[in-house]
Amino acid sequence: MSAPASQIEPPGARIASPKRFPALLRLFEPEPAAAVMLSEPELIKTKHRYWERRMIVATIVGYATYYFVRKNLSIAMPVMESSLGVTKTDLGLFLTLHGVLYGVSKFVNGFFGDRCNVRTFMATGLLLSAVVNVFFGLSSAVVTLGMFWMINGWFQGMGFPPCARAFTHWVPPRELATKMSIWNASTNIGAGMVVVICSYLLSYYGNWRLCFFVPASLAFLCAAFLWSALPDTPQSLGLPEVEGTRGKTAAGDSEDWKAVAVKYVFSNPYIWLLAVANFFVYTIRYAMLDWGPTLLTQAKHLKLTHAGWMVAGFEISGMIGALIGGWLTDRLFGGRGFRSCVFYMAMAGVSVLLFWKVAGQSMLLNTLFLCTSGFFIYGPQCLISIAAANLATKRAAATAVGLTGFFGYASTTLSGWGLGKLVQTYGWDAGFIGMLIVAAIGTLACALGWKAKPHGYGE
Repeated sequence: MSAPASQIEPPGARIASPKRFPALLRLFEPEPAAAVMLSEPELIKTKHRYWERRMIVATIVGYATYYFVRKNLSIAMPVMESSLGVTKTDLGLFLTLHGVLYGVSKFVNGFFGDRCNVRTFMATGLLLSAVVNVFFGLSSAVVTLGMFWMINGWFQGMGFPPCARAFTHWVPPRELATKMSIWNASTNIGAGMVVVICSYLLSYYGNWRLCFFVPASLAFLCAAFLWSALPDTPQSLGLPEVEGTRGKTAAGDSEDWKAVAVKYVFSNPYIWLLAVANFFVYTIRYAMLDWGPTLLTQAKHLKLTHAGWMVAGFEISGMIGALIGGWLTDRLFGGRGFRSCVFYMAMAGVSVLLFWKVAGQSMLLNTLFLCTSGFFIYGPQCLISIAAANLATKRAAATAVGLTGFFGYASTTLSGWGLGKLVQTYGWDAGFIGMLIVAAIGTLACALGWKAKPHGYGE
């Protein structure tokens, strides 16, 4: 699990110097390397296992709560449309502006995430996102709502980079796909739970603003939990580096962060290919997730509470699909995420086709094919980030997932405003045709990376 005690680096060997952080950002400095307290290999292994599991649990809870204050808009949209007179184009623009700024934030914060304290960075982003949700719930003007949702997109971008940093520091590369796919369940748990909670808030109270006040309250509590429970790096606790993360990357410790980013991220063609593939994966993912409640109530004529549970089923199925995808990637494909993604994306397209042409207005068939599409969509959604983190190594993992995330959330230009405008003009059939084209292009992009190595660590 961890390297021998003899490989423990001197205190501060890989920790950013306080001089690199301006006074206002001093809060985000990584914790310095602690004095080594253990020498017995078994004790080191036990201690490492405890903190690794604690990190996984804390980041799952934390990132699920990030979704509470991000995906709450999806279930509130049909009611906002009727009560505020907001059009589908306006709502689609909200999703697009939020997604684009979130992608930019994820990219920019990826650079900081590789050099910041995991606990502080993640808790701060969640706290600020909760504050913005409160202000959103207090607003009514379209321009004001759009502005606050854009700001929320920036703070949401502070969630994933610290998770990528944490996992690549605590988990060996050969186990990363399996364990990070377990973590990826946080996205499904968070999105699934919030649509169910908000659908009942709307059904019983009829007030869309509660969809923002209630999740924000839960996010405040979770930020405090992250502050107390989440560790930084193994070295900050006096533990050695994780096995398998040294290799050639240890030779260039004198390189500054710009050189590291260029060497491990921007000069790697497979990371760019992952980024392009992610654009199409996220387009179809958010087309189904963000517009799901609206599609099910308006095109399929189902009740809002039923739609909430069906979207939750989409998320639960996605969680299972991601878990199986991570296991298959490690066990069957030797850590090569591209290969799993080819199969998953092709089947996602088939599932969307069945949802469109076969399900009709049957609640059973709509639930079945919606869940099937979630199963296959969330495989590549999870695996692309894992592949990027492994190829970039722990030195630039957050930067790599920031880059792929930027492309992923730039896709909201299609899944948000683009799909909203398309459906409003030509109807839902045109929207489904667009999703099938996206799935086909995404499958091709994943196939082009078939020969990629499993990770970027040297022999």
